[in-house]
Amino acid sequence: MAKAAAKERRTKLVEGPGLLLVWLYGVMSVGAVSRSVYQIIDDFGSAPLAHVLSAVAAVVYAFITYTLVRGGETARKAALVCCAAELAGVLVVGTWTVLEPSAFPDSTVWSEYGMGYLFIPVLLPVTGMLWLRRSRSS
Repeated sequence: MAKAAAKERRTKLVEGPGLLLVWLYGVMSVGAVSRSVYQIIDDFGSAPLAHVLSAVAAVVYAFITYTLVRGGETARKAALVCCAAELAGVLVVGTWTVLEPSAFPDSTVWSEYGMGYLFIPVLLPVTGMLWLRRSRSS
């Protein structure tokens, strides 16, 4: 019986809007990994900071995807912290790229608040944090 209750809590994060979040974070993971691997292999020397930031975004997206699928209270808290860190990263890098575009010869996933990704990088962590706060255990 205790196992059933634990299983129920674990699956709670991927119900309703959580399923859409998992899907979007999964797509963003693939996109960010693809972009960063290509940039690092193709021309790392031209913009190492931008390429490393794309790789960092990929790791963050993959970790959030994993925690949402894993479920449970610990995973929810970890995902919440990562979503907040992701939002901070998007805001810092986005502002930096707007104020000082020459600092990033190549764009990152988070450049200009994710404009190259239809602003999903700035909207996703906000949506994720709202969902994760709403889905916390009683």
